[in-house]
Amino acid sequence: MTKATEFLKSHKMTAEDIKMKEVVNAFLDEMAKGLAGKESSLLMLPTYIEADGEVKANEPVVAIDAGGTNFRAAKVYFDDNLKLVTENITKAKMPGVEKELTKAEFFDTFADYLADYKNTSDKLGFCFSYAAEIFPNKDGKLIEWSKEVKAPDVIGEMIGEGLLNAMQTPEKQLVLMNDTVSTLLAGKAARAVKAYDTYIGFILGTGTNTSYIEANKNITKTDGLNMEGSQIINIESGAFTLAPRTDIDIAFDNTTENPGRYAFEKMFSGGYFGGLCTKALKTAAAEGVFADPKVFENLQELTSEEVNNYVHGIESAHNVLPGVFTSDSDKMLVAEIIDKLIERAAKLVAANLAAVILQTGKGKHHEKPVLMTIEGTTFYKLHNFQKMFEKYLQNFLSGDNQRYYEIVEVENSSLLGAAIAAIVN
Repeated sequence: MTKATEFLKSHKMTAEDIKMKEVVNAFLDEMAKGLAGKESSLLMLPTYIEADGEVKANEPVVAIDAGGTNFRAAKVYFDDNLKLVTENITKAKMPGVEKELTKAEFFDTFADYLADYKNTSDKLGFCFSYAAEIFPNKDGKLIEWSKEVKAPDVIGEMIGEGLLNAMQTPEKQLVLMNDTVSTLLAGKAARAVKAYDTYIGFILGTGTNTSYIEANKNITKTDGLNMEGSQIINIESGAFTLAPRTDIDIAFDNTTENPGRYAFEKMFSGGYFGGLCTKALKTAAAEGVFADPKVFENLQELTSEEVNNYVHGIESAHNVLPGVFTSDSDKMLVAEIIDKLIERAAKLVAANLAAVILQTGKGKHHEKPVLMTIEGTTFYKLHNFQKMFEKYLQNFLSGDNQRYYEIVEVENSSLLGAAIAAIVN
């Protein structure tokens, strides 16, 4: 056993310390409680958006995507062949990421970004990547921020209403949805020529979240639903609290904007993975793992991109890691610690999606698999992540748990899904 493995095992921070069955069962239990309105770390938010709906040609809408880092907007429509057409794309910083904003400043920033779209359409599809309680009118009230956004006065506010009032266009129709909901819809549209048993949307970028289609009869916390119907549920999976956290996870969590909230997300998502690695490396140095005990004495918190570039062997002007070592053995140990934390992350994500696939009850036959539309640079770019994720997921979804699935990535899925929701809802 290497010194890196010994260190991580002493903190129960290896993939082997994650018991897939236990995490999957805990996730399923939290899902059931959330659907029933019982206390749960998984909010299981109804969206009132159905996955079925007819896309209409030549009906322009304004598609908006407020993500973990960036804000985007575009004019979107489907041509006569129902091919997506995207025009006049705007990209800007997500308000509240760089500095704290008041409620007025937050919505006014959105309105400024959308000034050129006021006359584009009376319909807006708004992909909003934060926990919001959605109402039957398809607007939503912000429950809490994640991804380190700083605009506390907006919590408890209706997002669509606040935006339309700031734009001075309260008469427009707006459909608010989570980014995983728009991702799910985009995947369904992109693979419309093939029959799938059901659909899942998953994001692993700055943050993480999952959505899926649930039968209304199972959403017992919500009155007045058509018991024969179904709708997309926004799980808010990044808030899951029953994954086995270590002392290092907790110590890192305590340095973030909202300690104790979105604990699952902080174990592997792109907005936090670099910081978690930094905490692990500094802990290892303090415990004498490295030849040079002062190797990380002045190291600032690393970004996920920096640690990923390091294990990929990519030299970058922005990557401070390669320049801090005096020992080749220390270089190897650091790479091994980061790689093993990536493997742990892959197993945690596999447990998340295994639970959601099992919850659907679908995908039992290879000719009608579950389609998982997955987006996010962390999922696709993190060193060996996708390969290890699929290994753990396939191993678990075998035997009595045998399920079939496909993974698809859809370009501009947040904007595409937002446009589809605005058109069909």
